[in-house]
Order: sequence, then C-alpha cells, then structure tokens
Amino acid sequence: MGTFDTIISRNFPCVHPQLSVVIRLRFDLWEFTTHSFRIETRDLDGELSMEAISGNVEVRGVGNSTAVSHLVFSISNLHFKNPGVVNFVLYIDEKEVGHLPLYIRKGN
Repeated sequence: MGTFDTIISRNFPCVHPQLSVVIRLRFDLWEFTTHSFRIETRDLDGELSMEAISGNVEVRGVGNSTAVSHLVFSISNLHFKNPGVVNFVLYIDEKEVGHLPLYIRKGN
C-alpha cells in the first residue's frame, strides 16, 4: 500500500488536493466469497480524519488456490489540522487486517 508516506506543508491547517489509495488483497481458497471492507483514517488521538470508505469485495478464483482483489480509491481535498500521523486502517469483515501511516510534516 502506498508509494509515499509523507506530506509536507508550509501552513496548517492544510488541504492535500488528491491522493489515491491502492490495496492488493490475497485470499485463500476457503475465503472465496463476498467480504465487507472498511478503510478508516485515524490520527494518533483516534479521531477520524475523514468519513470511512466501505463496501464489499467479491473474491472469485480462476483455478488457483489463492485469488487477488484490488481496492482503488481517489481521495480529494483531504484536510489536515496539524502536523502528525494519520493511519489508514483496513478492516475486512469487521476485523482489522492492516494499517499504513501517513506522516504530515511542517516544511519551510
């Protein structure tokens, strides 16, 4: 997940105009079905940075013992009040399965 992990802004609050989130998930044979997912963005105080992204992903095999599914989202005008860390947290079937930090820094 991700090709950069830091956004630098001279002023706060700030708005990042656009970023994309791409997640590649691999499922085992016994997991071939429809799964719910939710992506939350939380700061270190646990506050949500934006409304959660949620939906369903249908996992189908093509004859292999595993299958891959992709979740791809574009997020526009993401607001940051202060420098810090925002974690993108992924839930599959209401279980947290991973997270990725995005560092928000003050620059010159």
